[in-house]
Amino acid sequence: MIKIVADNNIPFLEGALEGAARVEYLPGGEISRSHLLDADGLIIRTRTKCNKKLLEGTSIRFIASATIGYDHIDADYCREKGIGWTNAPGCNSSSVEQYIVSSLLWLAVHRSFNLSGKTLGVIGVGNVGSKVANAAGALGMNVLLNDPPRERAEGSAEFVSLEALMKQSDIISLHVPLNRVGLDNTHHLVNPEFLTHLKSGAILINTSRGGVVDEPALMEGIRSDKLSDVILDVFENEPAINQELLEAITLATPHIAGYSLDGKANGTTMSVRALSRFFGLGLNHWSPAFIPGPEIPEIVTDASKSDLSELLWDIFHQTYDITSDDQRLRSAPDTFEKLRSDYPFRREPEAYVVRLFQGYPEVRSLLEKLGFEIK
Repeated sequence: MIKIVADNNIPFLEGALEGAARVEYLPGGEISRSHLLDADGLIIRTRTKCNKKLLEGTSIRFIASATIGYDHIDADYCREKGIGWTNAPGCNSSSVEQYIVSSLLWLAVHRSFNLSGKTLGVIGVGNVGSKVANAAGALGMNVLLNDPPRERAEGSAEFVSLEALMKQSDIISLHVPLNRVGLDNTHHLVNPEFLTHLKSGAILINTSRGGVVDEPALMEGIRSDKLSDVILDVFENEPAINQELLEAITLATPHIAGYSLDGKANGTTMSVRALSRFFGLGLNHWSPAFIPGPEIPEIVTDASKSDLSELLWDIFHQTYDITSDDQRLRSAPDTFEKLRSDYPFRREPEAYVVRLFQGYPEVRSLLEKLGFEIK
């Protein structure tokens, strides 16, 4: 029977593989080479760095990461050693969409502007960026898309240059992988030159990777009022985050944008199925038996309110209120990892029913586009 080493914070995993493999559960950041000497497979998150130091001399043949990102996996080393690996692209895309919509609605209400009058620039239009763009369009925003790899493959009809996006966008949302080399290098994509092209008072949201943003440059952009608001879910040196930066930005969360139960279940499902296909475990169609529903699955609201942004925020924050995560991080920034591992229960809009009184057809349609069931 094969042996699998697994991060003990991957939800819904315990019990999934036990009939087909021996499984050892360990904290992701503590998995070491000694644990892998006799292991065949590995299920991880971003805190386990799969490189030569970890893998050299072990019997690992396959790695499954239950995450969208994969910069924690040394793909060149794995290819050289014949180690197969996979990530879980798109697994938490709807969860990040939920985070961005919560951010946009919070901004609209607390900064007193209409989203329908704003332009959102989406940099990176993969699984996540595409959903964010669709949600922003449903909210009436003008959406600009920048994705050089897709533009090269598909043509320029849907996409704009990075310079055009920077100059025209009121709000910019980052959804790129962290690439440190090559044509599509994204390391410190947001740097002093990037900031010079922005509208004065632009808003920046980053839910991709901390290294995409040059943090000293970001601080200067905030000090000079080039940026009016900054929302960060990721930091360059996390879990050791810059306290000065934390105090300077508008909203800060501990790398949990994709942490809905729905997204976690998807990532675990994709990882178990990938391991099953590689090792022939007979679990190619496995999925979690049960995902708990929201404590209060029905949202009742009077849609006769005159301000659409306030109405949407009133509904949406009952599924996810970004300010609660911001408060948790600010009250205990040194517990970044614990805040992630102990993250509270959260479901996406699809798990809720909105009972809408005085609802105009356009409001019902908008809520449906954001994922809610309407009654």
